[in-house]
Amino acid sequence: MSTPLPNGSRSRTERSLGRLPPVLREAMDALLDGRIGETERLCRQHLHKCPTDVTAIRLLADVAIKLGRWSDAENLLVRCLELAPDFHLARYNYAFVLSRQTRYEQALAELDALLQKEDNPSYRTLQAATLVRLAHFDKAIAIYQRLLADAPRQPKVYLSYGHALKTVGRQEDSIAAYRTAIELAPELGEAYWSLANLKTVSLTDAELESIRVALGKKGLQPEDAAQLSFALAKALEDRGQYDQAFTHYAEGNEVRRRQSSYSAAAQHDKIQRTIGSQDAAFFSQRAGSGCDAADPIFIVGLPRAGSTLLEQILASHSRVEGTQELPDIIAMARRLGGKQRPAEDSRYPEVLAELGPVELRELGEEYLRRTRRYRDAAPLFIDKMPNNFEHIGLIHLMLPQAKIIDARRHPLACCLSGFKQYFARGQRFSYSLQDIGHYYRDYVALMDHYDTVLPGRVHRVQYEELVADFEPQVRKLLDYCGLEFESGCLAFHENQRAVRTASSEQVRQPVFTDAVEHWRHFLPHLGPLITALGPELLARYPIKPADSRG
Repeated sequence: MSTPLPNGSRSRTERSLGRLPPVLREAMDALLDGRIGETERLCRQHLHKCPTDVTAIRLLADVAIKLGRWSDAENLLVRCLELAPDFHLARYNYAFVLSRQTRYEQALAELDALLQKEDNPSYRTLQAATLVRLAHFDKAIAIYQRLLADAPRQPKVYLSYGHALKTVGRQEDSIAAYRTAIELAPELGEAYWSLANLKTVSLTDAELESIRVALGKKGLQPEDAAQLSFALAKALEDRGQYDQAFTHYAEGNEVRRRQSSYSAAAQHDKIQRTIGSQDAAFFSQRAGSGCDAADPIFIVGLPRAGSTLLEQILASHSRVEGTQELPDIIAMARRLGGKQRPAEDSRYPEVLAELGPVELRELGEEYLRRTRRYRDAAPLFIDKMPNNFEHIGLIHLMLPQAKIIDARRHPLACCLSGFKQYFARGQRFSYSLQDIGHYYRDYVALMDHYDTVLPGRVHRVQYEELVADFEPQVRKLLDYCGLEFESGCLAFHENQRAVRTASSEQVRQPVFTDAVEHWRHFLPHLGPLITALGPELLARYPIKPADSRG
């Protein structure tokens, strides 16, 4: 993954190639061909002789960006700008890296500095994307509208514009934006998937045919191929063609799996290390530590388990504010682990044993500072990053008064739903039924552990029970959070707040039970998932006889 070149910068770069040393021209060619290791080797070779060559430093930063080594990329770009403050491409790359590290305000400051010198559309596009991350949707939408007014044939800008419109509930406008993107770029897989992923929209026969044509073309980018497959699968599922739909879901996931380095064994080892290092004595010895603020409500679990519904219910309470899936806990845990390279071992979670009361309190206070930018005036706020279930120990130690809610769904329903979802980033475990089954089993093992060593600390909401017995379950949820009952929580679908997840349109409708048993349509294909989950876990969620279906 790298940052796109700002408009105009590519031609300037090309004009300067004749003045570049041959080794850097070779490095650029290698980067364009995807030979990242060769680019890194050539740049380091050149920098050994010419340590202040800013083009080589920026190229090396681009390598770090592609590898997700954000700290390395940042350090290289800071050095670049020290040597050449007017190197606009490096500053643009720097803003991108800051944004990817959730340092959005700093990224906006760098973009403001660039925009004072040049009103470049690429700077505006990154500015709008960063504003979206800060939930400043109206400002972002205004920027996208201006960009499209100036240059309407920009499919990817229409795509981003559609995402922002969807988030604020302007569904018809978002559909129009996605379909314009498709008209401009018939092979843009993300546009088709974004349309299908609205859940409440069915693709037309013409759109299905366009997807099939695009999938048949040579040289299709892997991301486009995967998203086209997911979109086709969703359209076929909507039409009741479940076997064909599953075939295309599997094809899309296989494309994603081949691009991923996910290891189910490494994930299992991480969970076992957490269980082994956090027993009841570990927590009792640290009782009274941390920051006493009770502001956060964490909703954890697996994606597609009903967490957005829970968030919408709670955010409909007058004392609670919904935010988004905040990356801050994961970022803090990664920093504590000290891991800089993929091959290095992380010191997390064992490092938590080294932290004293002052350090734990400071971590809690840091989290509150970091998340202040997402909040308005409500006394309580929701952080619904599902993967935070891995960090319940850290959350409990640094914020002992925070509420933690486990959103759980039948394993077959939850895992299949994750398998059918194209995740733009993260959730790499979802690309195979075996991996997602093992991940779910490890998740349950860890949650069982916390139920034992921190009894009553986590409130569990079973999705199937919630939709079948709605008001009593909502009242229990509010009681756990220390909130008085408000009828608005039952009318959550009337809440017009921005929702950024795949369930954004579903939670704008009343609760319904149709999805509870939908996974049964795919049961003949779920053998690998059932094996991965194992009989002991599935015995807790028995497969009851299905109702007769037409």
